[in-house]
Amino acid sequence: MGVTRELLVFLLFSQFNSCLCFVELGTAAADTITFSQPIKDSETIICNSGVFELGFFNPVNSTNRYLGIWYSFSPSVVVWVANRDMPIKDSSSATLKISEDGNLVVVSQNGNGEVFWSSNVSYPVTNPTSETLAKSNAQLLDSGNFVLKDYQGTNIWESFLYPTDTFLPTMKLIANSKEHSKVRLTSWKSISDPSIGRFSGGLEPRAVPEGFVWKDDRPFWRSGPWNGQYFQGSFALNFGYHDGYTVVDNKEGTVYLTFDYGKNYSISRFFITWEGKLLQSHWNGEDKKWETGILDPVSKCDEYGTCGAFGSCYIFSTSPACSCLRGFDPKNVQEWNRGNWSNGCVRRTPLQCEKSVNQGKRDGFFKLKNIKLPDFMIWSSSAREDNCKQLCLNNCTCTAYAYDRGIGCMLWSGDLIDLIRFPTGAGSDLYVRLDYSDLLTRRKGLERGIEGLKFHRIPNNLNQAKLQSLRLFTFKELAKATSNFNLDNLLGRGGFGPVYRGKLEDEQEIAVKRLSRASGQGLVEFTNEVVVISELQHRNLVSLLGYCIDGEEQMLIYEFMPNKSLDAFVFDPRKKEILDWRKRFSIIEGIGRGLLYLHRDSRLKIIHRDLKPSNILLDEELNPKISDFGIAKIFEGNEDHANTKRVVGTYGYMSPEYAFNGLFSEKSDVFSFGVLLLEIVSGRKNNSFHRDDEILSLIELAWTLWNQENNMIGLIDAAIICNEEAVEMEIKRCIQVGLLCVQESARDRPTMPTVLSMLSSEIVDLPTPKKPAYTDRLIDTSTGSSQLSRGNRSINNVTLTTIQCR
Repeated sequence: MGVTRELLVFLLFSQFNSCLCFVELGTAAADTITFSQPIKDSETIICNSGVFELGFFNPVNSTNRYLGIWYSFSPSVVVWVANRDMPIKDSSSATLKISEDGNLVVVSQNGNGEVFWSSNVSYPVTNPTSETLAKSNAQLLDSGNFVLKDYQGTNIWESFLYPTDTFLPTMKLIANSKEHSKVRLTSWKSISDPSIGRFSGGLEPRAVPEGFVWKDDRPFWRSGPWNGQYFQGSFALNFGYHDGYTVVDNKEGTVYLTFDYGKNYSISRFFITWEGKLLQSHWNGEDKKWETGILDPVSKCDEYGTCGAFGSCYIFSTSPACSCLRGFDPKNVQEWNRGNWSNGCVRRTPLQCEKSVNQGKRDGFFKLKNIKLPDFMIWSSSAREDNCKQLCLNNCTCTAYAYDRGIGCMLWSGDLIDLIRFPTGAGSDLYVRLDYSDLLTRRKGLERGIEGLKFHRIPNNLNQAKLQSLRLFTFKELAKATSNFNLDNLLGRGGFGPVYRGKLEDEQEIAVKRLSRASGQGLVEFTNEVVVISELQHRNLVSLLGYCIDGEEQMLIYEFMPNKSLDAFVFDPRKKEILDWRKRFSIIEGIGRGLLYLHRDSRLKIIHRDLKPSNILLDEELNPKISDFGIAKIFEGNEDHANTKRVVGTYGYMSPEYAFNGLFSEKSDVFSFGVLLLEIVSGRKNNSFHRDDEILSLIELAWTLWNQENNMIGLIDAAIICNEEAVEMEIKRCIQVGLLCVQESARDRPTMPTVLSMLSSEIVDLPTPKKPAYTDRLIDTSTGSSQLSRGNRSINNVTLTTIQCR
């Protein structure tokens, strides 16, 4: 018999949950329905443990009704939906019952017999009688599996074989290569619509199984091969999540993935969101909340094939994430420099075995460490570790090989696709086939060590004595100072590699920047930074104390900056409160003075080329210091601009003439400074906008507000207290200066001396800014407003109406 309860309406919000909904609960029956005891829309059944509940619900912002299963204590978390693509429009019109043919069906109660959903299986008896059907039942198990049993008690259908977006303990994601069948997760279409969405997830039944997320049936994310313990190419799954799941392969075409955390995570689930993210969540009984973590994709790198053929992606890169493998160059340089890496890379030097005339030098292999192995692997079941290399070398079509004790010998033929470079301790070693000459170049560069500095183009006016006076540290010294590069001492990561806090024997604190072997940067950038920064000395530039070249290890040692970088403050909702307007203005001026020194006041004329918040370090008093001179350019004599085919830097901070044409000058840094200034004033990242937003960047937002009468104040960070008219006017002046710095034409931008004069009000009347770079639409200034200013239009949490500082 059912137990009557009061009608409850739950509305719970979960940031990561893909299925937020209202669930109306009425009469709760036991865990089973029978031929004679169906359930109506207002009724539910609950499994014996009380964890799962089955009934009808409607999603948030929707009146449509669906049959589903949810956690009884958290009704917003729906784990299974029956009639996904056929919603019930009338909340009083549906019943779940066992039909006359033995199937579970959701049917209309209004007399027309409309079927919204059916289990659609063949009952073991043709035309079953009422006596036979009376022995059938459908039960909600403690696992969350809803099973239909025939008159003999045999399971003839179960919800676990027809999952929605959620993967529960003991469920199996099955793939059968012979029958070409798969049990997949499929995402909701949106947070309010449980119909089948664009994303699905499951196993690919290859010789070595791999997990995939597909978008519109095309690969969107790939786990890498299963090595018997975890998926080799999933960084998140390798660290803390793999102890509960396993892959079972019967070697006859059927393979499945299952998981069960037992008592550690007794209530746990994986699920795929309507946006294609794979998440893992477990119920914290003490705090009464779901604890949810993103597994994959966690970055742009995780999206399948981001960098194209022979390109690799570094997951912690703050500069362009993609780089070509050693021995390869971008196939389309112009597109590559624009951030479109889909064309990938091509081999620089043909392999010996591909040449018409063999020159006597055999191809070799370059070792890449901590790599997510590429797609389309060929598994050699018989090859041992000691002959895997030779097996590849003897086959001219073999482009790479790898060996994993849990998998065996793996070979690749043709293009290498979907490579990711992980931090130390993740991924596998991949050996990429190269021509002998490409291998020789790399080896010589490393063997030169400190002699490699001589191969850098050092200007004639550089004080080489100063360069030689830098302290040369040993690896042993730095390992001791950083407790063997302990993660507890990790300050952050950049395109160069990780940065560690350390303490020397004399108690001096240092910051050690260690070149990652997976980094796209190398000896050129390392040498460039040593050469450039060793000659500079200014209160707004970070000080280089020394360097280390020890075998393949390359490290730079700086003064320690206790407050890390500017982005850790200005974009953090809590820390930004520390930055009042006076402190922000002081930081803006300090960065400006540092740039002025680089451009005009130092013995060298230097263009930084990568000015951004993460490269502005803050000392204990929050004074700014410009850092990271790895791609800085030294100008000689009367040189005032240069051209390069290798555009490096960070998108969002690059001037248009540099990003598109490779032209750079002082005005390139001025553009970056303008972006920085607008970010400091607004507390927002320039690239925090998305393609589906009406405004595409912070620059465009600032330009839009500038063209709306008296609305420039709307750009100011709400954390700034500016209740004095003088402060408000100073902030507006800064915004105007920022817009002048990001004008599309380099000729229109001011120089740094002029910028500082503008900021200090030495120049009272500022010119009117012209159209900035990267603005996709022009504002109709003739009407004094734009279409965006009508009403309360919200653009990415910034309302374009006049507001006052607090």
